[in-house]
Amino acid sequence: MSRLFSVFVAFIASFLLIGSAHAEVKVLTSIKPLQLIATAVQDGVAIPEVLLPPGASPHNYALRPSDVRKVQSVDLLYWIGPDMEGFLPRVLNGRTLPSVAVQDLPGMKLRRFAEDSHSHAEDADEHDHDHRPGSLDAHLWLSPINARVIAAKMAADLSAADPANAARYQSNLKAFDERLDALDLRLKKRLAGIEGKPYFVFHEAFDYFEDAYGLKHTGVFSVAAEVQPGAQHVAAMRARLQEVGKTCVFSEPPLRPRLAETLVAGLPVKLAELDALGGYTPATAQGYEQVMEKLGNDLAGCLESL
Repeated sequence: MSRLFSVFVAFIASFLLIGSAHAEVKVLTSIKPLQLIATAVQDGVAIPEVLLPPGASPHNYALRPSDVRKVQSVDLLYWIGPDMEGFLPRVLNGRTLPSVAVQDLPGMKLRRFAEDSHSHAEDADEHDHDHRPGSLDAHLWLSPINARVIAAKMAADLSAADPANAARYQSNLKAFDERLDALDLRLKKRLAGIEGKPYFVFHEAFDYFEDAYGLKHTGVFSVAAEVQPGAQHVAAMRARLQEVGKTCVFSEPPLRPRLAETLVAGLPVKLAELDALGGYTPATAQGYEQVMEKLGNDLAGCLESL
């Protein structure tokens, strides 16, 4: 009986050891694009969580108590950095597990807002959100080069934390890189016909994407979505649109600035959306590519329709 008991105990111990060796590594990202990159790396192993719900702005999100608990408890946390998620540093100070600000990773190709990165309306002295000239442009996930760097860091971290699945993470990373090669070719072909065409944005969020594919917005109408600017401001913006002629003005979902319809009324200008965050994109291995491809299709589609 004692021998059987000893065998039973050994079996249970080995079972528990195997179970602990394959314990799921819990990953949390601040925003959807990072979740999608992490999903590509963890494909077939686990699905990472995301902190911000669809439609929430990383510039001014208010953490709930449940968010704080989640931030403190996950094994690995990835965020852009204080230039994007200004609400996170205070909470991360109490975190003991690894947190990675991807803007600080070696190999990242970072941009800064230029001296002219503000509204072209002559009487507008406010900058687009907090995009002061010389400050870091934190919309860095819209560069495929940066997405590769982020994915490689995630794969390395996961491989160290979960050696049993290290080969899977590295295989997923290789597949992600190959898909980005194919995506890059598709986007270059899709966007080749709109180089030089003028367009405007309400939020200067797309410089990384534009730089990757030879595009450049003509101007930024930096107005808060919930504020109606004065008549002089609107007149100055309309004058800029009249000067350019046929063009598109892009806002970001879920909000379109209240003045948008007034701004383009009677002008050969179309209103459209560009979604830099892809908040409602399903968390699949191909999600990041879907966000980037939709961005290119939406941009080209509006300009081609003029």
